[in-house]
Amino acid sequence: MSEGESRQIAHDLLSEPHIRGRRISVRQVYALVEESGEDPEAVADRYDLDVTDVYHALAYYHDHPREMRDVEQEREDAMKDLGNSSIVRKASIRTPPEMSD
Repeated sequence: MSEGESRQIAHDLLSEPHIRGRRISVRQVYALVEESGEDPEAVADRYDLDVTDVYHALAYYHDHPREMRDVEQEREDAMKDLGNSSIVRKASIRTPPEMSD
């Protein structure tokens, strides 16, 4: 991406804030940089972003704490639902009876 060219934050994809024109979410950028300790420039290089996109995402995360908590809660709930549905599915699968000679 050319120097000085920056994307803004969008809400039209993935049901959570993300970098416009990309599939990487604000939450993912936050996790990579602030939770995993990755360098913002390395994240920008990996996802073909301008480093300002990374900093915009981080700023957005911190400027919208309630929204980001809600997004995180929705993701946690979805993962629990997915886990519960796979448990139900496994329980409903019957093992075929052993064939006797």
